[in-house]
Amino acid sequence: MLPDRPAVFGPLSDKPHILIVDDSVDELRFLLDALRSRNYRLSVAFDGQQGYQRAQASPPDLILMDVNMPRVDGYASCRLLKANPQLMHIPVLFLSASNTVNDRLLGFSSGAVDFICKPFAAEEVIARVGVHLELALRRSNAAEPVPELKTPEQDEVLLAAAVQIIGEQLYRPLTLADIASQIGTYEKKLSKIFKTHMGMTVFTYIREQKLQNARQLLAKTQMSVIDIAEQLGFQSACNFTTAFKEHFSQTPSAFRQTIKLAGAHA
Repeated sequence: MLPDRPAVFGPLSDKPHILIVDDSVDELRFLLDALRSRNYRLSVAFDGQQGYQRAQASPPDLILMDVNMPRVDGYASCRLLKANPQLMHIPVLFLSASNTVNDRLLGFSSGAVDFICKPFAAEEVIARVGVHLELALRRSNAAEPVPELKTPEQDEVLLAAAVQIIGEQLYRPLTLADIASQIGTYEKKLSKIFKTHMGMTVFTYIREQKLQNARQLLAKTQMSVIDIAEQLGFQSACNFTTAFKEHFSQTPSAFRQTIKLAGAHA
């Protein structure tokens, strides 16, 4: 029976500390047995939320994270880690029985440095862990010293993770439920965070970002109004034009013409 507390296996020393996050007791035992042979300090968590909390309490040098877990999955947990300035440097290696290209790409876009497919050999896990610990050590030695960062509030981490997702997925018709599930929180909580910290709703923020992005595309590319509207997920070019005019007091075509005239007289 594995402990349900943040246990650490192995001697407390300068050995690298690895956090293993997996809801399968069998998988945890396998990984613990494999990594004990290298005398690492090992700790465990049973889902993404617990893994994030234990990383906060005792930041590890590397995290091995299962993808499909209850409550908060590995992708959401990784996004929170990467949105936290104190934890974003920790390399995350995903473990998954799913090996599709989309799954691997989602893992990397969430912030992972590697994706290990199940079933895996102990030797492979040990080798990949060793490589990423060495790379992390090199980056740490090469990095400029930085002042100690204050511990961010959890709402700040959730907000940063949500903003990152919105920026990366502006082209999608995102819903509040989509965003909340991708960072392991609830719709009501996410709405409250945006109103408190941004002074607007999630949907107002998404609309604002789409329009600012559209402004950049109109100014710096030759994309048509129809193509920009489609790329940014507006229902139609007409809908986009109306929204743009309401926000910037001129149509997309008029804005583009203004930019051209300004360039001609520069």
